[in-house]
Amino acid sequence: MEDLSRKLEKLKHFIREKGKDGVVIAFSGGVDSSTLAAVSHEVLGESAAAVIAQSPTYTSEELRDAKKIAADIGIKLYVVETNELENPDFKKNPENRCYFCKKELLQTLSAFAHKLGFNAVFEGTNFSDLSDHRPGFKAVQEVKNVYSPWTVNGFSKVEIRAVAKQMGLSVHDKPALACLASRIPFNEKITAEKLVRVDRAEQAVKAATGVTQVRVRDHNGLARIEVAKAERALFCSVDVLDRVAEELKKLGFKYVTFDLEGYQSGSMLKTLDAAN
Repeated sequence: MEDLSRKLEKLKHFIREKGKDGVVIAFSGGVDSSTLAAVSHEVLGESAAAVIAQSPTYTSEELRDAKKIAADIGIKLYVVETNELENPDFKKNPENRCYFCKKELLQTLSAFAHKLGFNAVFEGTNFSDLSDHRPGFKAVQEVKNVYSPWTVNGFSKVEIRAVAKQMGLSVHDKPALACLASRIPFNEKITAEKLVRVDRAEQAVKAATGVTQVRVRDHNGLARIEVAKAERALFCSVDVLDRVAEELKKLGFKYVTFDLEGYQSGSMLKTLDAAN
């Protein structure tokens, strides 16, 4: 494997070349986009800006965290409004749902970059992501002057976390993020009400148990709770189980279940397998 410091120098050269006329970084506050923003800011200074989308598919908690992380990095952060629910193709929730979301986001960021007098957009897909279900990456390839520095330079998720830790970034061990739409089975219509419910449900689970990574999957009114494998033991209490069930039923869930296998990225893909 290529030495990490050598790969990092290649990354900085790529950032310097593609971002020489200014760059906007698609920012979420997750480890990939935050580390990319930090390296870009180090290389380009004020010619790099972070932009985060405020959307019904993301939580207000993530927006607050992202603002703090950007401030810690020292990079200028802008907030733009997007609303994927206005796109009927997205609302239908097909298997390639992420394509429609990503396309709108990148087009919005490209337009915003031009307002700033910048030419390029960086987004944080990493090399490890390419082996997963990533229909949104097709949009990255379609929108002009959008680049994926981690992917181009072959950085895995593990390597990005190592760079983040080396730079002293608080996000180096932050759990993976995903939009709230990922909690709804494919081909079930996405609504604002469902997104709000899963958001509130996850906040309730965190408050009741202290878990840091949680997904509440909404199977047509049945809540399936996934938490990080190492955190499953936090549910081993009758009082905790009763409290979680009570709080989620208050939000309108008919049944409340706990996934014994724990958190699995892309677990909703199994609903497609079952439909075939």
